[in-house]
Amino acid sequence: MDFSLTADQQHIQARARTFAEQEVAPLARAADEQGEFPLHLVTRMGQLGFLAGPIAAEYGGAGLDYLSFALVYEELGRADSSVRGFLAVHAGLVSLCIRDWGAEEQKRRYLPRLAAGELIGCYCLTESEAGSDAASIATTAREEADSYVLNGEKIWITNGNIADVAIVFATRDRAARHNGICAFVVETNTPGFHRERMQGQELGHRASDHARIVFDECRIPKSALLGEPGQGFKVAMSALDHGRLGVAAGALGVAQACLDACVEFARARRQFGKRIGDFQMIQASLADMAADVDAARLLVYRAAWLKQQGLPTTRETSIAKLFATEAAVKAASEAVLIHGGRGYSNAFPVERYYRDIKGLQIYEGTSHIQRIVIARELIRRDKEQRPENEESTA
Repeated sequence: MDFSLTADQQHIQARARTFAEQEVAPLARAADEQGEFPLHLVTRMGQLGFLAGPIAAEYGGAGLDYLSFALVYEELGRADSSVRGFLAVHAGLVSLCIRDWGAEEQKRRYLPRLAAGELIGCYCLTESEAGSDAASIATTAREEADSYVLNGEKIWITNGNIADVAIVFATRDRAARHNGICAFVVETNTPGFHRERMQGQELGHRASDHARIVFDECRIPKSALLGEPGQGFKVAMSALDHGRLGVAAGALGVAQACLDACVEFARARRQFGKRIGDFQMIQASLADMAADVDAARLLVYRAAWLKQQGLPTTRETSIAKLFATEAAVKAASEAVLIHGGRGYSNAFPVERYYRDIKGLQIYEGTSHIQRIVIARELIRRDKEQRPENEESTA
């Protein structure tokens, strides 16, 4: 068992860290306050090969292995969750979804331009009554001659107002639930595709673009179908496996950033005549935080490594996402407490980490949903491993 990174992986990690520290982090506070995504970073990420890391070179990608891509997510998470979130949607939910399910013409048409940042992608799944229960999608796809006509509404669509192409999920038959859902690649300039910014101010990820999208007799060609008719639910779930790895690695980055900030503060801040890092309660908090960060890192890297081997990773990715996000929530809470009044102000980044991390508990399946996924996978695998003549005792 080798826990060391390869030379190539170390190179990717160093390149991502330099980009995050020198180009992303300096903009994070202002972008958060202004609620605007720094769009020029999209082109820059394309130049660095991050926008479609695991995509093969023939489609414009960098051909990165999944662990290398997880390292990119981690470094961006340390600097700014809004930028990391953009990448997880654009690359994990959109580009990799097209790679996995798209027809050759769709791959050639969209992947190179997504990889270069010429196009921005968004993923239109969530609705007001279809969040965790994705099979309850109400957006409809009516078949007419050589077209599908979309009608319905999507909410909380990251990148929605800046996207050029959208993966849209709609149903041909609501009564069929999972089996009625189809996935489509929709260009956002299509007539009947309407979008606006979500109302209210987000708790975290304030630099992210979150949209409400309405489809009003939005007519798309049948060639926009992604995968086969009725496969939309499978398309959605496979894409979420990619997205969850990005969330898990990003949460790891947030936790590491909290630990780094607390160690630095504990060394510099003095009370009662000595460093606060010399007090046992502070030391205990730092030790617990460090243990959680190390455990989260091993789980995230394991999920990425297994994915690279082509093995099933639904359970392992959900475990990584669950543990890393929960660990980062604890780390952010402790970081604000250790920083005291300073942590309660956006003058220090731990305040933003505290707000941002709650979103990672929700995105790509809440912590509750991850527990359901893990438990179902455990039960399913146990059933599959029983001898055929063994009766169930359930």
